[in-house]
Amino acid sequence: MRLGLFGINTDLCALDPQVAAETALAAEDAGWESVWTGEHYVLPDPAVPSSPTRPDTPFLDPFVTLGHLAGVTRTLLLGTGVTVVPVHPPVLLAKQVVTVDRISGGRFLFGIGVGYLEPEFRALGVPLSDRGVRTDEYLEALQALWTTSSVRVVGPRVSIVGVTAEPRPIRPGGPPLHVGGASPAALRRAVTRAHGWYGWAVTPEQTAAVVAQLAELADNLDRPAELGRLEISVTPAGRALDASLVAAYADAGVDRLIVSPPGRVRRDRDALLRFVTDTPAALL
Repeated sequence: MRLGLFGINTDLCALDPQVAAETALAAEDAGWESVWTGEHYVLPDPAVPSSPTRPDTPFLDPFVTLGHLAGVTRTLLLGTGVTVVPVHPPVLLAKQVVTVDRISGGRFLFGIGVGYLEPEFRALGVPLSDRGVRTDEYLEALQALWTTSSVRVVGPRVSIVGVTAEPRPIRPGGPPLHVGGASPAALRRAVTRAHGWYGWAVTPEQTAAVVAQLAELADNLDRPAELGRLEISVTPAGRALDASLVAAYADAGVDRLIVSPPGRVRRDRDALLRFVTDTPAALL
């Protein structure tokens, strides 16, 4: 089981970038495989039923944060958990991804999703209603920008003609793509486009059910051979992790647990560093 640490751009890590750097270095030294950002540019205030956290929760931009951490780490993988693709202009997003990929020497993991928080979409001037098809069009545009010259991508929501974007990503076709979400469209996207699937706040039983769905889809959809086996990453639901629960996730088919520290830990430097230092030995 590989361990990822979620929230490297939130709470105290957002308020003090030095804490983020210390946390990433501690994770690298303690044997964590990766650190992951969350992504919210604004939050509903007052909170709405779908709000993921309090409106005063601080978030830094994921790509700027990971660029900062790429410069202070050497082996730690750096992931977005997840980038909400339809709120980003694809030309800008392609450049942000390539920048982190290049600065990190190919250590970037591109976690993506379609989003769900209507007040945030509205504030960003993007409709929520077509976010799925918009995501697919934008992913096609990213691939074109990363792999071709004199790009031509024309569709209902994208018009990119006669431009070239350099440099290209380190890996042909771009960094590993990890698709978040458990909707039928998200699972199809994972099977046909991605290196991995990312489940948020799911139990071992829920994970096993999704893994079975993914296997069934893989039998009926074309999956490019170069993607290899679909990796399964999960942020565990609610209860505290221990070795037996890690084993249950492994039995469900999980390759990577992306652990979110408790809220009180994320707001206390010493507690966060202790959590990062002690967790791998306790779980593995």
